[in-house]
Amino acid sequence: MIASVRGEVLEIALDHAVIESAGVGYRVNATPATLGGLQRGAEARLVTAMIVREDSMTLYGFPDSESKELFGLLQTVSGVGPRLAMATLAVLEPEALRAALAEGNVTALTRVPGIGKRGAERMVVELRDKVDAVASSSGAVPLGAAGGGSVRDQIVEALVGLGFPAKQAEQATDSVLAEAPESTTSSALRSALSLLGKTR
Repeated sequence: MIASVRGEVLEIALDHAVIESAGVGYRVNATPATLGGLQRGAEARLVTAMIVREDSMTLYGFPDSESKELFGLLQTVSGVGPRLAMATLAVLEPEALRAALAEGNVTALTRVPGIGKRGAERMVVELRDKVDAVASSSGAVPLGAAGGGSVRDQIVEALVGLGFPAKQAEQATDSVLAEAPESTTSSALRSALSLLGKTR
């Protein structure tokens, strides 16, 4: 089990980073907020969860243990796998997620692509009492720019990867970039996620 990875950041994409540790480059899937806190060429440390399937081994990276624990907790809900758990953490910061579950805020949870009203209600019922056990930690991850490709294309691709329909993803991206053309990729992606959450 790989519990954490520390080393030089070789590559940053919108859904993963490659971190070289002891001569091995690890592809680590992460949320846009986590990736925004990384810098190519700099050293970084991510707490990781390794998901082993028959046909794959995937590493998921987090800035702190709380996010990792929430990632694991979300997957205890029937129908929630690693991809949906990551989408949830991409849309809702750990503190917001804890609050939504504790307060039974189904509306906030349905902002996540792939989670409908029934799925959100199931998450509340199954996790409301467990979420308090996950210790809260302060300190948001700063956002920075991710490199490669046009900003618009990267954002649309990331939103589609999180489960939003392509047309919705394109409309939200165009709207955000029209309002703030100088946005970094990460901040524009966060704004697009927020906009899509309000329109669901």
